[in-house]
Amino acid sequence: MPVEAQNADGIMKSDITYWNLDAIMKIEPPEIFSVKSVLGIKRMLQIKWIRPVLAPHSSTLKYTLRFRTINSAYWVNETYNLTELQAFTEYVMTLRCAPAESMFWSGWSQEKVGTTEEEAPYGLDLWRVLKPAMVDGRRPVQLMWKKATGAPVLEKALGYNIWYFPENNTNLTETVNTTNQTHELYLGGKTYWVYVVSYNSLGESPVATLRIPALNEKTFQCIEAMQACLTQDQLVVEWQSSAPEVDTWMVEWFPDVDSEPSSFSWESVSQARNWTIQKDELKPLWCYNISVYPVLRDRVGQPYSTQAYVQEGIPSAGPVTQADSIGVKTVTITWKEIPKSKRNGFIKNYTIFYQAEDGKEFSKTVNSNILQYRLESLTRRTSYSLQVMASTNAGGTNGTKINFKTLSISVLEIFFITSLVGGGFLILIMLTVAYGLKKPNKLKHLCWPDVPNPAESSIATWRGDDFKDKLNLKESDDPVNMEEDQVLKPYSAPTDFIDKLVVNFENFLEEVSTEELGKSQENILKEEKNKHVTSPYCLHHPPISTEIPQRKPQQLCSRIPEGTCSETKEQLFSSVQSLGPDHLCEEGEPNPYLKNSVTTREFVCLKNFKTKPKEKFSVAVA
Repeated sequence: MPVEAQNADGIMKSDITYWNLDAIMKIEPPEIFSVKSVLGIKRMLQIKWIRPVLAPHSSTLKYTLRFRTINSAYWVNETYNLTELQAFTEYVMTLRCAPAESMFWSGWSQEKVGTTEEEAPYGLDLWRVLKPAMVDGRRPVQLMWKKATGAPVLEKALGYNIWYFPENNTNLTETVNTTNQTHELYLGGKTYWVYVVSYNSLGESPVATLRIPALNEKTFQCIEAMQACLTQDQLVVEWQSSAPEVDTWMVEWFPDVDSEPSSFSWESVSQARNWTIQKDELKPLWCYNISVYPVLRDRVGQPYSTQAYVQEGIPSAGPVTQADSIGVKTVTITWKEIPKSKRNGFIKNYTIFYQAEDGKEFSKTVNSNILQYRLESLTRRTSYSLQVMASTNAGGTNGTKINFKTLSISVLEIFFITSLVGGGFLILIMLTVAYGLKKPNKLKHLCWPDVPNPAESSIATWRGDDFKDKLNLKESDDPVNMEEDQVLKPYSAPTDFIDKLVVNFENFLEEVSTEELGKSQENILKEEKNKHVTSPYCLHHPPISTEIPQRKPQQLCSRIPEGTCSETKEQLFSSVQSLGPDHLCEEGEPNPYLKNSVTTREFVCLKNFKTKPKEKFSVAVA
């Protein structure tokens, strides 16, 4: 029968061919009736199916069977009988058929699931985590195990037996039974051997053996470099080794968190120097520590470690920032690392953004290992706002925003000014001390001038020309002698002190000039105010005579200008009369200036004292 094809250009027919209908027949797929294990036969499944209804009875059918484990995506084609399967494993079966003479197969039948019989546990993969020794010398060792690679998925263990002992000393064997897949041992510093088996109702697994090295044992190192890279759906870890005899490796990985990880994962690799894991087996935005241990027979070498993310994101939080060492034009910025759980990727760098008040924003970028930076060329006495951004491959996140203000004067400037002022004072003190050592009297007189003591005054002894000579000494004596003369010397006043004092005043008027008279009169009036006379028995003392011998008016006023003589006399005599007994014997508080520098004189009062004939009274004279 030919095949014809036609278009706008014409018609074409194929050559005539001849076919056998049995050779081109395609029938419906068969139906699997059952899949089950055979009692007493291990690792075998028996499959039964129904012949297709439309298949020719005269034709012999051929069948193809394929199967896979329930958690696998790969099919295995097999015919009729399935043997040498894994124990206690679920298998998925499907079947197709075709006539023996036909070129075309039917479609695949519906899937059917069967399970092989259970056996004793297949085996264990054993690993350990060595922890630092404790204070008492014991060493915590965390044992971990899991079903060995290739073990049945449905395999279940009822428990695990552990026994361990020091190397070459089996007499100290200790045994532990547990239902967990981890156990912590506390071993000494010696080398130990550890054995673990799992068991179920059908028997025990092969023994898993592990050697725990001594605390001071040196481990070998053969891994020279290692790197982790991401492909489309896998994380691939590759390493280079300098020991060709090592062909077994233990890969360990766990999340890098701020606290101690609660779980570890590990896998043994043989005859290869790379390891892969599907991305969906690891959590995104989590950093994983990956370590590879070389294993040579029963010894484990020193590991080589790296870190990896299967997916990165921007940090969940920015760094916490603070400003330290604020100066006039500089400031030191420090910030803390972001917690590992909030990084979401590898921190590539930090960027510092700072801006003056109403000014332009500036930025500085530093490496990820720097947590402190010193900003310079700032403006004096200016407010700034600042924040630090942490960046990963996916982007960056700003940290806390802070404000600070530069100083108006630096500590160095304060120290310089203080040193300058202090140095000036020190030089001044040194010059003053040197001057005092060179001229001690002048310095003493300048700082502590001598205050005359009125009680030691000798003015009462001056008479006539002698008083005038004393006054003229001020013009002729040198300063040193003047200072010595200015010091008042003690003088014992006679009993007729008042009479002599009046006579001396009269002589004073005869000798001194008008100008000297005015000055002397003013001084006498001042001295009168400072006198203090105390006598507890002078309230009824008879008046003291203040009578002054008569002198010629011409003599008295010979050296006083006319018109002032009578006035001066009256003032003088009124001042002298004021020194009468009432004034002298009046009780009162002494002048504070004279209370510790007075001369006390005793006067015997015999007249007008009847009941107390020989009582005494005192007169204090400056």
